[in-house]
Amino acid sequence: METVVLLATEAASEGEFGFNFDILDSNLINLAILIGVLIYFGRGFLGKILSERRASIEQAITDAEQRQKQAAETLAQQQQKLTQAQAEAERIRAEAQERAKALKAQIEAQAIEDVERMKAAASQEMDGERDRAIASLRAQAVAMALERSEVRLKEQLDHSAQEQLIDRSLALL
Repeated sequence: METVVLLATEAASEGEFGFNFDILDSNLINLAILIGVLIYFGRGFLGKILSERRASIEQAITDAEQRQKQAAETLAQQQQKLTQAQAEAERIRAEAQERAKALKAQIEAQAIEDVERMKAAASQEMDGERDRAIASLRAQAVAMALERSEVRLKEQLDHSAQEQLIDRSLALL
């Protein structure tokens, strides 16, 4: 790099093309020429790049706005579905509670009915057992009474008394 600077300095001193590093003498002119050339040739190129960049930014903004609008619509739809789902869940829960209450009442009524039926069956069974016991006791009492009667009759009635009793019974008939 030093050799290029040395060659340019030597060439400038001999009156040929080269770099002049004297700021006050030539740099302002060189800068003005350089800026002019850049503006002349770069205007179309930079304008094209900037307009493409502007168009892509505008397109990105438009796409973002559309996505935001779609997201807002989707959010509103989902919120509406959520509200409907919550209402449906509340309705189902209320139905389940009503059904549970109805089933509870039905089970309680069935249990009360079963208890009453069991009481009635037990009462009938006890009445039947009592009636059977009474009948059995009566039968035993009748059997004992007949047995005692027979014993007394045999003791008190002899053969002639028996004949008289039979004759009287026949006469009454």
